[in-house]
Amino acid sequence: MLVPMATSLKLFIFSSFLSLMITSSIAQTSFRPKALALPITKDVTSSLPQYITQIKQRTPLVPVKLTLDLGGGYLWVNCENRQYVSSTFKPARCGSSQCSLFGLTGCSGDKICGRSPSNTVTGVSSYGDIHSDVVSVNSTDGTTPTKVVSVPNFLFICGSKVVQNGLAKGVTGMAGLGRTRVSLPSQFSSAFSFHRKFAICLTANSGADGVMFFGDGPYNLNQDVSKVLTYTPLITNPVSTAPSAFLGEPSVEYFIGVKSVKVSEKNVPLNTTLLSINKNGVGGTKISTVNPYTVMETTIYKAVADAFVKSLGAPTVSPVAPFGTCFATKDISFSRIGPGVPAIDLVLQNGVEWPIIGANSMVQFDDVICLGFVDAGSNPKASQVGFVNGGSHPVTSITIGAHQLENNLLKFDLAASRLGFRSLFLEHDNCQNFRFTSST
Repeated sequence: MLVPMATSLKLFIFSSFLSLMITSSIAQTSFRPKALALPITKDVTSSLPQYITQIKQRTPLVPVKLTLDLGGGYLWVNCENRQYVSSTFKPARCGSSQCSLFGLTGCSGDKICGRSPSNTVTGVSSYGDIHSDVVSVNSTDGTTPTKVVSVPNFLFICGSKVVQNGLAKGVTGMAGLGRTRVSLPSQFSSAFSFHRKFAICLTANSGADGVMFFGDGPYNLNQDVSKVLTYTPLITNPVSTAPSAFLGEPSVEYFIGVKSVKVSEKNVPLNTTLLSINKNGVGGTKISTVNPYTVMETTIYKAVADAFVKSLGAPTVSPVAPFGTCFATKDISFSRIGPGVPAIDLVLQNGVEWPIIGANSMVQFDDVICLGFVDAGSNPKASQVGFVNGGSHPVTSITIGAHQLENNLLKFDLAASRLGFRSLFLEHDNCQNFRFTSST
């Protein structure tokens, strides 16, 4: 599509202004990182697993723990009841360029613009003022952390205790990585002028750190995994699927084009219209770090589960919530890549396949092991899926959950609008193999 020259000029000016605004007061140093690295820890102390990262924020700097939200539009932190103290804490005034980066906003009596910080774990939202403050993180050469770097005017929303409730112990906000101009990837890439790319690698081990990279590779674990990725296009849902959004806003979450599902290399019979996104934003497949397990629309779940049980050939046992298809552990073999069960493959729009091996498809409870997918029709955590008008039909037909992402490297190339992915089990590697060493 051709863009009029005037529109191109406006976009260029706005992009240049955004970069200038965020970088205007970066520490006076000639060092400019090519990438950043943050740890990701699996927290299992809550009712359902959450994936936690940590930044340093404010003046003086303090560690801030955040629940990772791949599809979240921004950073929000609880500022209520004097929990937030900083000498560099600045409000974003109504009508300012900072406010415009958030799209549509409200305006408080103090003339501070705001939006609704959302807890996507519980589905709770409220109203919060937009502010900026110092954020400090580690840069990286792709192998280990290097120098500490800071962004002095990092934009975020002030949340409250009401929104914070339901997050893991010690966590006071959420780190949004979604497709907005104020998400962590966008603000970091603007601040340091590196490529609009980021990667996540979730560990399955709660006692070790996974890793998140901002910027381009290398992404070295035992090797540079960025060289062995398979790519598929990212899709934009024209209707927001967030707990709180303005009418007409598109979704900022990451959707991919799943065209069919295979079990043991055989196509599962599905209503394929559910795999497309309709004009109301219903359908399709998105990726989530907030949903701990993959959630499927009822007919899709039943078709996949039936094909899986038939292919495995083992008797089912009483299920363990929230799962509906379980087996006796003694009936399943195990290997280096996890339970020896039928392979599940997501066939994507450009013909490539996303393999879900046993370590990612199964969840073990001592003597019972379950297919790690959840039927949306019987899912008690409706707020984690998104339902139309509070009803029983999920907005998104398939939500690929965090358990299915563990020990996979996912690279989000925002400039090219594509996703790269690779199971590290197939590379004899692991997400916890990035060598974190404190440089602070």
